Amino acid sequence: MNRLQGHVAVITGGASGIGQASANLFAAEGAAVVIGDLAEADAAAAAAQITAAGGRAVGVAVDVTDEASLAALIETAVTRFGRLDIMCNHVGGSNPRKDLDVVGLDLDEFDRTMNLNVRSTVLGCRLAIPHLIEAGGGSIINTASVGGLSGDFTQTAYGTAKAAVLRLTQYVATQYGHERIRCNAIVPGAVMTPALRDNLPAEMIEGIRRHNALPFIGEPDDLANAMLFLASPESRYITGQALVVDGGMSSHSTIAEIRRPS
Repeated sequence: MNRLQGHVAVITGGASGIGQASANLFAAEGAAVVIGDLAEADAAAAAAQITAAGGRAVGVAVDVTDEASLAALIETAVTRFGRLDIMCNHVGGSNPRKDLDVVGLDLDEFDRTMNLNVRSTVLGCRLAIPHLIEAGGGSIINTASVGGLSGDFTQTAYGTAKAAVLRLTQYVATQYGHERIRCNAIVPGAVMTPALRDNLPAEMIEGIRRHNALPFIGEPDDLANAMLFLASPESRYITGQALVVDGGMSSHSTIAEIRRPS
């Protein structure tokens, strides 16, 4: 307990799924949390849940593709709580109905996906770094995806964007490590979030479960625990790394699937 006592964290996409689970856990560990979400009412409700439990939180509407909006979110943390120690760039995604194979994908969707996943992460790092330096250092956590580690038959833009997030993480770690700023990425596999349930049919979700090395699909709290580790002083000597949290989805080859005991 209290692993983040005295720390101030900003979490984009913090009103649902992994982001909300992380905000709840960070607050329970002593951090003041600024929850940014495109839906202002959802951000406010997520913050109210934390304050009702005795934590410190505020919800703010944010469009992470807009530099001024993202700057205002970070400024809220500094104005309200006096500093910034942790920046979680968690917003991402693509439209699976338009993000197809290379020939079939909608190029406007490609551009939107790059803006939402890559440019927003660049902006989040860029805007947070001066405040982290002023605080004497801190932790940036970027959310990537197993889609950025290997190829697929669809979601070309999303996978390409998340691969860029992984490389950006290393660049930030290299450029600002001397300022005691750590930058790492979490790499989720399938996680039982509302987005997963809404976008994938039940038979595909079951197929993912069968493919995992572990016999279940993870929950948002599983990713929140990984984010807590990367945010806390326990990971003080870890930077520029990608922490894969996928139940072993990416740990084995096609041959392993063929040889799987029935």
